[in-house]
Amino acid sequence: MAHPRFFEQPRSSTLAELAALTGADLVDPSRADQKVRALASLDEAGPMHLTFFDNLKYADQIASTKAGACLVSSRFEARVPSHVAVLRAKQPFRAFVLIARELHQDTLRPQSWFGCDAIAPSAVIDPTARLEDGVIVEPLAVIGPGVEIGSGTVIGAGAIIGVNVKIGRDCNVGPHCVIQSALIGNSVLIHPGCNIGQDGYGFVFFGPEGHLKVPQTGRVLIQNDVEIGAGTTIDRGSLRDTVIGEGTKIDNQVQIGHNVSIGRRCLLAAQIGLAGSLTIGDNVAIGAKAGLNNHIKIGDGAQIAAMSAVKDDIPSNSRWGGHLARPTKQWFREVLALERLARGEKVDAKKDIASDVTNDPKSEGQE
Repeated sequence: MAHPRFFEQPRSSTLAELAALTGADLVDPSRADQKVRALASLDEAGPMHLTFFDNLKYADQIASTKAGACLVSSRFEARVPSHVAVLRAKQPFRAFVLIARELHQDTLRPQSWFGCDAIAPSAVIDPTARLEDGVIVEPLAVIGPGVEIGSGTVIGAGAIIGVNVKIGRDCNVGPHCVIQSALIGNSVLIHPGCNIGQDGYGFVFFGPEGHLKVPQTGRVLIQNDVEIGAGTTIDRGSLRDTVIGEGTKIDNQVQIGHNVSIGRRCLLAAQIGLAGSLTIGDNVAIGAKAGLNNHIKIGDGAQIAAMSAVKDDIPSNSRWGGHLARPTKQWFREVLALERLARGEKVDAKKDIASDVTNDPKSEGQE
């Protein structure tokens, strides 16, 4: 069986070109014309590959790598074997990503899955829908009455765009997405299988006789440059809108409840659950599988560890984690105390635990 490539093969680049692109220093200028054809991890790289090293966890791999060149900080530069050309960078991984973005531009924005460059004959488009020039609609997509879609946008196969939805320019709606009651800005990427704008989970408990469903009359507002991972669900608001701020990036299988407001440039990892009517500030990062209670506020710049359960407000620029979530220093102290108790050691809350947190290598770099 042939092994096809799904993305374009990048052109060869010299180390001098890559150094200029990233601002890195080529330690041996005599290797300026050395060619790099592709990028690879430390353990899989060969003489024509560029790799990076930025974590002592992979010290064995850097020692045995066969890479032609490596991006590395001055701190770890001495660990690079002599046969590997060194590109010294303050932030090696960031520099590696800059190069990857330049060499693999075709991966940054999904294209038509079927190579369409117009509206597929099998697409169903209501006569009242307004599509600007340059919109691509793939097979079996359905676009409802009053929909507006900007130029450069791709609507994936089997996607359903409900009544009066507005989608901006240069967006991509993946196959089998269902979107209703939503206003979407420009350059928004929605990966396959997302459900956006369905009614939120709102009921009044009514005892043995049943429950009263609360009407959900709000919308979903998605601002520019948002990315939404596959299988994510975003409920429309009940009384006010559900809002996703500009530049926010959402991973796969995230649940966002009604009336949630997410600020700008936030990062939400996979399988997060956000209960209704909570507010998240700008530049917030939330780890995978975290669950956040309703009606709480997460301040600007806050960070929440993976698998945390959050029931209270979190101040700006703080780090919380655990179940139930609390400030990470407190969380680490409690975990260390439990470990010592399990070993049958005496715990002095004022002295011993504080000393453990200060000296234990597991706590380094966490605050």
